[in-house]
This record gives sequence, structure tokens and C-alpha cells, in this order.
Amino acid sequence: MKFNRLFILVLFLGQIVGAQNKYEKETRIDKADFPDNAFSLIETHLENSKRIRFYKEVDSTKQSFEVKLKKGKLHYSVEFDIQGALEDVEFEIDVVDIPEDSWTAIEKYLKSNHSKFRVKKIQQQYPALKDENPSETIRKAFQNLILPEINYEIVFSAKTDKGFQEYEGLFNSVGQLITLRKSYPPNYDHILY
Repeated sequence: MKFNRLFILVLFLGQIVGAQNKYEKETRIDKADFPDNAFSLIETHLENSKRIRFYKEVDSTKQSFEVKLKKGKLHYSVEFDIQGALEDVEFEIDVVDIPEDSWTAIEKYLKSNHSKFRVKKIQQQYPALKDENPSETIRKAFQNLILPEINYEIVFSAKTDKGFQEYEGLFNSVGQLITLRKSYPPNYDHILY
């Protein structure tokens, strides 16, 4: 009986540790395979957009659908869960687009936890809020409003004992870390299995 409890504990801890890594694979799909309820939320924002692409995404913890597009000078990504409910809206930004105090806090975290790092990509994220209509979240994102509920997703590589490791950090609007996951390229699965 003691062996079974130990086995379950090890299995449980393995799940927690595995959830802190990001193994992501995107597969391009046709518009017809995209959930109708998700498409109806984003449809009006696709007008005057370029490079509209639909994807099904599978990562280490979930499956989702995503539409990527370019509107104006911004590259947007709108993510929905497997049932078509809005999860978040993101678009790429530069460091200069983050309020100075927020970037200072993010940079302080990076410098204090990594001896050497390089920021590869920054996205401003508008998460779907429980008490807000998803259409309103999408509207705010496409207007690029700086709000207290936005997050910043920072993809960076940092020096480790074994070389460089890529990470994805999610920071809130004032620059405090929410989550940090190791990120692996899509073609990494052949090494893992």
C-alpha cells in the first residue's frame, strides 16, 4: 500500500512539473474547421485585415483555436478554447510600447533571475474576463487600450548551465511575474519521446 501512495505522489508531481513546460504545435486549418461561435465574435474585425490564418493549437496542457491576422501595422492573435470561447487577444509590441515603470519591473525580474538573457518577442495580451462580454474584450484589444487587466507575454532565451533555454513569461500590467514556462520548439518532440 505504501508503494502505491508513493507511486501516485511521484505521478502527481510529474504532472505539475510537466505543466510548467510549453510544448506547442500549431496546425493550419481551413476556416470551415474553425468554430462558428468563435468566428462570429471576430468576423467584423477581419474587415480590412491581411494575412488571415486559422490554426488549431495543441500544447502540453490544452487544445485551442487561433486566428492570426495583420491589421494596420499590428500582428494580432485571437485565441479561443476548444468550445470556441474567447481566451485572449494578443499583438506584438516593442519595449517602447510598454509603460516605463512596468518594463523596469520586468527587466529587474529578468536581470535578477538570469545572468544573461535576450528578449525575442513581446506581446500585449488582453485576457477574457469573466464579467466582461468577449466582444468588449476584442474591441478593447483592437483599439490598443492600456488597461489594468492587460498582460505582457515575453519570450526570451536565458543562459543556463547547459547552454541557452527559451522561456515564456507572463507579466501583469505593472510588471509582476504571473507564470513562467520553459518553451520548446515545435520540432522538439522527437527528442522528448
